[in-house]
Amino acid sequence: MENLNNNIDRSWIDKWNQPFIISGPCSAESEKQILETAHRLNSSYIQVFRAGIWKPRTKPNNFEGIGKKGLEWLHKVKKSTGLMIATEIANAEHIKLAISFGVDVLWIGARSTASPFTIQEIADALELEGEKNKIILVKNPIHPDIELWIGALERLLGKGIRKLGVIHRGFYTYKNSKYRNQPNWNLLLSLKDLIPRIPIICDPSHICGNKKGILDIAKKAYHFKCEGLMIESHCDPNHAWSDAQQQITPENLLEMLKELRNIEKCDPKNQRYLNSFRILIDELDENIIALLAERMNISKKLGTLKKDSDIAIFQPNRWKDIMKRSMNLGKSLGISEELLEGVFKLLHQESMKIQNQVK
Repeated sequence: MENLNNNIDRSWIDKWNQPFIISGPCSAESEKQILETAHRLNSSYIQVFRAGIWKPRTKPNNFEGIGKKGLEWLHKVKKSTGLMIATEIANAEHIKLAISFGVDVLWIGARSTASPFTIQEIADALELEGEKNKIILVKNPIHPDIELWIGALERLLGKGIRKLGVIHRGFYTYKNSKYRNQPNWNLLLSLKDLIPRIPIICDPSHICGNKKGILDIAKKAYHFKCEGLMIESHCDPNHAWSDAQQQITPENLLEMLKELRNIEKCDPKNQRYLNSFRILIDELDENIIALLAERMNISKKLGTLKKDSDIAIFQPNRWKDIMKRSMNLGKSLGISEELLEGVFKLLHQESMKIQNQVK
């Protein structure tokens, strides 16, 4: 880990005296769409124009990207605006094509990060193409596995690629949530503790999955000292071919970035730390509430089953087992018996109430 931290080359991001902002559409759709979006972005705030050229999809026969001709459009953006350009790559052929069109920043998607074989292929291809100085950003894996994330960085560094950074795009969660991908800020803090020098770019678009929450996530990213943002923008977001619900106009983006700059100027250092801890607590509270809702939904189903089977709602032995198991687990985690007993009594009372109401 020390070798990774010491060998990261931060020159690509440290040269900017402002947050590093990457923006552009989820997918390249047409030359007109790409150029119009790029020219409507304010280059005083944006350093990199992004667009997906190859789009990994869970199922076939969906739009999977425009392919090579999209790289031609990106190259035109670079020439006409002076912005750096970026796209996602997932294999050696993607790398070869992206490099041939002068793509400055390559990012590795969440699905690819989860596969060591894919990461190794990408690292080998970059070495083969002689592109060790290319900026490579690694999105977190879909599931909250910090070792996979770090392993991807180590494979790239092993091939001499030092201009590295990570993109925090949130994690899959099995429970209902207001987010498309759970932020899991605590895991991000763990990564920062392990690799303090790694530049972190937050991706509010993929965390939220909608337009409404982007600014809120961007503000939280600021409190966690993320050094940049990747936010999807589109000249006509409501008619985007992919992820229309999470893309905003370049003008909306500019308003957000101006507001974020004002926060940075006015926010005292101590307040920033305080807010980061409050955000962690808020996220945990939201998780608790979501889990409570799921637990009560199961209680309702259990009540229906008991009624149909003529089984008593209150099961004393089952209640004793729950309390014994919970107290033992709580003790091992340093939680007081008094707190756990109070919480589980309330849960049990509410669960029986729900089961008794089943008709």
